[in-house]
Amino acid sequence: MWNEFILSMRTEDLISHREKNLLLVPYSSSDVSVVQWPPFCSLIPIALDMAKDFKEKEDADLFKKIKNDDFMYFAIIECYETLRDVLLSLLLDDVDKKIIWQICDEVETSIQQRRFLREFKMSGLPLLSDKLDKFLNLLMADYEDAQLYRSQIINKLQDIVEIIIQDVMNNGHEVLEKAHSFQHDEKKEQMFERVKIDLLQSRSWMEKVVRLHLLLTVKESAINVPMNLEARRRITFFANSLFMIMPNAPKVRNMLSFSVLTPYYREPVLYSTEELNKENEDGITTLFYLQKIYPDPKLGYANKDRSELDRQWVSYRGQTLARTVRGMMYYRETLELQCFLDFADDNAIFGGYRAIDINHSDYRTLKERAQALADLKFTYVVSCQVYGAQKKSSDAQDRSCYVNILNLMLTYPSLRVAYIDEREETINGKTEKVYYSVLVKGGEKLDEEIYRIKLPGPPTAIGEGKPENQNHAIVFTRGEALQTIDMNQDNYFEEAFKMRNVLEELLKPHHGQRRPTILGLREHIFTGSVSSLAWFMSNQETSFVTIGQRILANPLRVRFHYGHPDIFDRLFHLTRGGISKASKTINLSEDIFSGYNSTLRRGYVTHHEYIQVGKGRDVGMNQISLFEAKVANGNGEQTLSRDVYRLGRQFDFYRMLSFYFTTVGFYFSSMVTVLIVYVFLYGRLYLVLSGLERRILDDPYIRQSQALEGALATQSLFQLGLLLVLPMVMEIGLERGFRSAIGDFIVMQLQLASVFFTFQLGTKAHYYGRTILHGGSKYRATGRGFVVFHAKFADNYRMYSRSHFVKGLELLLLLIVYEVYGHSYRSSSLYFFITFSMWFLVASWLFAPFVFNPSGFEWQKTVDDWTDWKRWMGNRGGIGISPDKSWESWWNDEQEHLKFTNIRGRVLEIILAFRFFIYQYGIVYQLKISHGSLWLVLVCYGNYTSGLKDSSAKVIVFFFFLQQMVSMGRRKFGTDFQLMFRILKALLFLGFVSVMTVLFVVANLAVSDLFAAILAFMPTGWALILIAQACRPCLKGIGIWDSVRELSRAYEAIMGLVIFTPIVVLSWFPFVSEFQTRLLFNQAFSRGLQISMILAGKKDKTSST
Repeated sequence: MWNEFILSMRTEDLISHREKNLLLVPYSSSDVSVVQWPPFCSLIPIALDMAKDFKEKEDADLFKKIKNDDFMYFAIIECYETLRDVLLSLLLDDVDKKIIWQICDEVETSIQQRRFLREFKMSGLPLLSDKLDKFLNLLMADYEDAQLYRSQIINKLQDIVEIIIQDVMNNGHEVLEKAHSFQHDEKKEQMFERVKIDLLQSRSWMEKVVRLHLLLTVKESAINVPMNLEARRRITFFANSLFMIMPNAPKVRNMLSFSVLTPYYREPVLYSTEELNKENEDGITTLFYLQKIYPDPKLGYANKDRSELDRQWVSYRGQTLARTVRGMMYYRETLELQCFLDFADDNAIFGGYRAIDINHSDYRTLKERAQALADLKFTYVVSCQVYGAQKKSSDAQDRSCYVNILNLMLTYPSLRVAYIDEREETINGKTEKVYYSVLVKGGEKLDEEIYRIKLPGPPTAIGEGKPENQNHAIVFTRGEALQTIDMNQDNYFEEAFKMRNVLEELLKPHHGQRRPTILGLREHIFTGSVSSLAWFMSNQETSFVTIGQRILANPLRVRFHYGHPDIFDRLFHLTRGGISKASKTINLSEDIFSGYNSTLRRGYVTHHEYIQVGKGRDVGMNQISLFEAKVANGNGEQTLSRDVYRLGRQFDFYRMLSFYFTTVGFYFSSMVTVLIVYVFLYGRLYLVLSGLERRILDDPYIRQSQALEGALATQSLFQLGLLLVLPMVMEIGLERGFRSAIGDFIVMQLQLASVFFTFQLGTKAHYYGRTILHGGSKYRATGRGFVVFHAKFADNYRMYSRSHFVKGLELLLLLIVYEVYGHSYRSSSLYFFITFSMWFLVASWLFAPFVFNPSGFEWQKTVDDWTDWKRWMGNRGGIGISPDKSWESWWNDEQEHLKFTNIRGRVLEIILAFRFFIYQYGIVYQLKISHGSLWLVLVCYGNYTSGLKDSSAKVIVFFFFLQQMVSMGRRKFGTDFQLMFRILKALLFLGFVSVMTVLFVVANLAVSDLFAAILAFMPTGWALILIAQACRPCLKGIGIWDSVRELSRAYEAIMGLVIFTPIVVLSWFPFVSEFQTRLLFNQAFSRGLQISMILAGKKDKTSST
């Protein structure tokens, strides 16, 4: 089993051929008297140096040093015995064999009589080792001329024996004399002339030669074998898991049968040659990029000129269906091997599983029996929803997916593919569309249909796509257990061995007679090495799927089904509603609802750490944000669902609290955290604008006490959110030690992990809150490609404008007002302690997408982004115009949630929008900051002291009316009377400049007054826009909706300019871009990658040729 594990890693190109040989162990150790460890444990070179430098005369001292290390001691004995067997089997002449036996007898006798150091010279051992190295290399080499090859072997043999007799042995001539006394052929002039060269064709004999060569020559430290980090991790976990508590594995014929189900839509199956060689905007191909990401020196075939192998090499390192299928089919391979071990005799086992002679009738029967039993116990169904449509399609991409899926079925005969087939049939004289669930398998060249089940309608049009995709295919699964696997997962050969053990968990009773209905398994995130963001997500996800779910299962007992790769009691769930609830919208997060369903129906959920399955995660900033938005939407729908209500009613108090804080409560708390920031800052705004804060701080007692600042200083440490990373640190500490955990934590902070997680806090709060307020969640496709490209500013603006940028600018405005109008009486340290975390939050929300955007501060890309953003802002929308082409289309799409909300949602939106009037009310009226200024007198119609008339609102209405006139003029006269329209706009501009000049010169308008007016009017205008959006149907009827849109465009342009300006400034400095690249790809740099060269588009010609 160990050897098959090592060979599978070689097949996956994780270890080199030499490392494979270093890790293999012999199938049989009957020829050697000691335990045969893998050759990388050998310490023969060290033992040779020790013996050569040994100055004492007593054997016991030398042997004591050698025996202190068991690996060294066993390796020396194995080398001695193996070398003896190799030489004896190679020689044909009895006299030659007698010489070898005489030498061995001298060695063994001298050791028994403790005179080894007196009979043998240790100084000759290095020369002997060097000659043996050349001899074994010759045996392993290929040859063309057999006669020449034979003579070379004879020469090397003679040299070895000569060195032993003359340079190592003190009485070597006596050995030759004894040998010659048995020689009867007087014509023979030379020894070791007859050798059995046919032995080189024997696989088992050559394995001995290779192992002996490795034992004699390997100098690598065991800690460096293998070099590949993923291979090390897998070996370490597998070895550690064998010491964990797990049920005993039954024989294959007695184990529970199980199926694996994978839903698939249109994700990549196998990358095509065109996709591998397609260059991005920087001139970088996917193949070139992956060769840099996985540089472990030329282990496999990625650098060879074989396109099909290149496709497989790349696809097996991405999140593709081919990788998932390969991993899941390891179950069948391991079941065959385990069945072979159950029924084979000792000779077959010791001969090696792969060396079995299938031409032998008994072994052929055993092989066929193992295959049949594996097929009975294991079924793999991939639910390729649109396989039938792809089969009929003429689109190149669809045809490629169809061909690749077909090739998977032909490669793995036991693989089954289920799909939904749409046909037109004549029923009662009418042509109607009929839908079938179809199961196919691979035939000789094409697929062959097995089953066809008629459906009442199109299932994926009725419910959510993914759960319906699983529901229509679950009927084709078999067995007592069902493992659900997503198509971005992977499996490992060594972990598949433990499937028999984990299935036994379904038979173990818990808390009386209750047996588990869902077995939770550990996941390993294999995408953590791509970038810093991928590393952050990998660590976060790892802590959740290990220590997090372990605690949820026991003792809290609130673990549900959070996705794949859990194992279901198939019969329990098929008779209780299935594994996927698929109602539109409410079951957006279909995975956890199956856990809810299982618990509500008295099921039991456990979690097991001794087996793991690979899992891919999103690796780009936008991908991660889409995923977080989808999960937040799903949690919002859960909050509104009956399932959560019923669970809360049935749980006891403590289990209910655990359930709340580990599911919807986490997202509710995230939303409350953000809301508290708003409440805190608006409260502070009230204190500073009303003068209450100044009155409090002017109190002599407050000024003499430093307790307030001390308390705030302590609080500011917790505002960093350091406690949120505690589970992550604990998990890494348990797995790799707390020194590594602290080191990783420090590195993550240096790579701005706090900025990233703070940004994701905003994502969770926004989408969860919107779902609670309006509902209408939808599935968001994140994509699973290699995302290390530059996202344009317009893309980032579209994605984060409402969730982060608007909120960030609002908080920024609050912080500025709080600082400006309280600066005169407040200490700077007090302000720092109060607002530090808020400034950090604002900076994260406004600039995190650009900090974590590759080449985000490269000057040329910044210029291109500005051009693209201006074009996008200026483009007109309309029917058929996608949101990424026009600001108007995007703006309308962003209000989609308001189209389907109820009156409660609209009223709440209007009430929330009224918070912006606090700016206006406080600045213009409450503080009376004009101090007799004519400017604010004009603004407030001279009645600013009374505060009875909302004059600033009238100013807003005036500007809105002016803007409406300009908008109407553009529509009516912009085409036919362009000159007059431009003259009108010029006159309006000159009038504005003239008014401002008069105010500055005549009325002594101050810059502070202008600043105050902006603070008063800008938020008011945004509030009017939000109210107008909530009242969209009414405004459309009035006919002023176009003006609202144009006003919104102006606000969006100003916001974009405010956010874009710091990016432009930083892009002027080249070192900023280099620092950002180093920040994003630190993990890659630590492994010697060349990301900077990749992003710059400079290919390394020597490495690619």
